[in-house]
Amino acid sequence: MRKTGSEWEAAVEAWLRKAGLRPLARNYFCRYGEIDLIMRDGDSVVFVESRYRNTGDGLASVGASKRMKLQRTASMYLQANPALANAPCRFDVVGCRGTPEKPDFDWVKGAFDADGTS
Repeated sequence: MRKTGSEWEAAVEAWLRKAGLRPLARNYFCRYGEIDLIMRDGDSVVFVESRYRNTGDGLASVGASKRMKLQRTASMYLQANPALANAPCRFDVVGCRGTPEKPDFDWVKGAFDADGTS
């Protein structure tokens, strides 16, 4: 399972790089949880959750509990990186289908706000 997640995260990162985002961190982990990718989109810091689903909606699989964990983890990342603390931030979800070699992505920019609302 971890291998599959890592393959998809690499595919999502490569795809987002082609879209102009720049990587800051991958698999950032703290006591609250993990963020798959942290990237820059212009001046913004983007916290990216990648979700592989054979069927269904990747965004729908990021429930309130997961959102809270992502928010807390993002806060810890910003505290550890004070140069980014005042940058605009957003939470994106990238739904993945197909295979990492032939992927199909559904990128939801600003999937939810810092307070957890959609």
